[in-house]
Amino acid sequence: MRLVRLAIIAFLLTLSAAPGGAQEIERIEPPFWWAGFEHRELQLMLHGNNISLLTPAVDHEGVSISRVVRVASPNYLFVYLDIGPGAEPGPFDIAFSEGDYTITRTYELRRKNPDAGHVKGFTSADAIYLIMPDRFANGDPNNDEFYFLDDKLDRDDPYGRHGGDLKGIENHLDYIAGMGFTSVWLNPVLEIAMPVASYHGYATTDYYAVDPRLGTNEQLRQLAAKMKARGIGMIMDQAVNHIGSGHWWMDDLPTSDWLNFQGDPVMTPHRRTTNMDPHASEYDKTLHADGWFVESLPDLNQRNPLLADYLIQSSIWWVEYAGLQGIRVGSWPYPEKHFMSEWTRRILQEFPDFNIVGEEWSELPAVTSYWQRGQHKDDAYESFLPSVFDFPTQAAFTRALTGDPESYGGVWMSLYEIVAMDFLYPDPMNLVIFPGNHEMDRIYTQLDENFDLYRMAMVYYATMRGIPQFFYGDEIVASHPGTSSHGELRSDFPGGWDGDTVNAYTGEGLTEKQRDAQQLVRTLLNWRKNNSTIHHGKFMHFAPIGNVYVYFRYDADLTIMVILNRDEETVALDTGRFAERIGDATHGTDVVTGQRFNIEDSLVLEPRSALLLELER
Repeated sequence: MRLVRLAIIAFLLTLSAAPGGAQEIERIEPPFWWAGFEHRELQLMLHGNNISLLTPAVDHEGVSISRVVRVASPNYLFVYLDIGPGAEPGPFDIAFSEGDYTITRTYELRRKNPDAGHVKGFTSADAIYLIMPDRFANGDPNNDEFYFLDDKLDRDDPYGRHGGDLKGIENHLDYIAGMGFTSVWLNPVLEIAMPVASYHGYATTDYYAVDPRLGTNEQLRQLAAKMKARGIGMIMDQAVNHIGSGHWWMDDLPTSDWLNFQGDPVMTPHRRTTNMDPHASEYDKTLHADGWFVESLPDLNQRNPLLADYLIQSSIWWVEYAGLQGIRVGSWPYPEKHFMSEWTRRILQEFPDFNIVGEEWSELPAVTSYWQRGQHKDDAYESFLPSVFDFPTQAAFTRALTGDPESYGGVWMSLYEIVAMDFLYPDPMNLVIFPGNHEMDRIYTQLDENFDLYRMAMVYYATMRGIPQFFYGDEIVASHPGTSSHGELRSDFPGGWDGDTVNAYTGEGLTEKQRDAQQLVRTLLNWRKNNSTIHHGKFMHFAPIGNVYVYFRYDADLTIMVILNRDEETVALDTGRFAERIGDATHGTDVVTGQRFNIEDSLVLEPRSALLLELER
């Protein structure tokens, strides 16, 4: 039997020497790595025909093989390298052999970037611009379509590919910086080899390749560097809960438990509170976490240690490779929560000043706060997640702007109570606040296209505690009346395509209202960019009376007073009850209009208005 086996190996290895040979190692992931990380062990996932028959060996200073794992599929080999503190950066060979037969692959170990600013997380000093790359600007029409990708260019289809790309974003960095944004959150940019509706990016089919319709890995790295040179950080959207059904794994899954409900998909009932519910059944917990969103999104089993290592490493790879400012993770409560804890811990172990924000779409602070790092819990679950999206405040604020001003107690009380629950969060200043995102109606549509309410929203999100995020197009009051179709609300940014008659980058063709909105956001964010009181100052709000809500941002150097009047009538505001914050200030200047107000006794507030006053001592 030994002779027969050797004969088979010899035949396969002979074939591998020729183009298209049966023994070829087709993939090694990650494609390269770095010396200098805290965590020494590196998993290499190798894929190729019958490669599990091979035994690897390395001969490189500071690098050794710690273990080799073979799995059910003979076409995978998991090789774990120990990269010691003395590991020398540079290429080295890994030999794969069986008896006298050997094939060799070269692997590269790079030096980890020593610059402390290479990876530095977003903070409350930032303002985030959310961009869907396919819909922002087409900078390179040559990459609009590829013969090996089925989802072709079709700008007439709201769910089709429209041709936006990384080059388009690069071409408009001056606009982004000029608007006052200091961070860009890119919806997922990795390959999506799906037949239809692949434009949004949430069905990854290759964890180490940018989708060619958007650009290349190198273009993403260069874009991040050019952004950084303009004072803008890159936040990468990463999906770890599921993959697209077109992922290359699906043709040859490594193990019988690589996916949840592998071979017999069950859909999730979306019971996210089973993660923290002390009374939840194991049945409900499993069904929520292991269930698939849809059949085209296979749900990953992060309890598989090989898959867990793979996902952690791919995230670390992109952070170091591109010099990211942050990671956004959608559907945070869906993956196995202990894996997510370890995933976060490992990333922050390598990049302690990094930031990660998770999406928990709940209007209950008790639910969203569960995930933030440092929260004390009865179930002893430890999360390392620095930031979460503040969905409770978003929902309460929008209701306050659209509610009946004649309602009992006024429109602001619900928002006031939600913000009062900040005691649940270990770090409220690190929450990401937002008027809208790519999965909800545009803020202008939510506000029934009322510009006065829109102005109030922009003032609020520029001054509230936390880190503001705006969806591209919010600054020109993009809307989609009559529909909540995701394809429609993720409309093309005007001016990003040849032939566009309106150009929001230059202002050409914008309506007066659009120009006013753009100037409002530009004024607020450029003021915010250089305002340390907004970045790090304290927050105090006063219980609303009627339909007026007043809050302050303050520190030793400056006091900022924000007044939001949702009433349909002019209101005379008695300023005496704010004396503990106003102090001896007698006047305030509105940041937006430059108008100076006497605040000694009272203020007359216009209907549906917002004042943003820097107080004069």
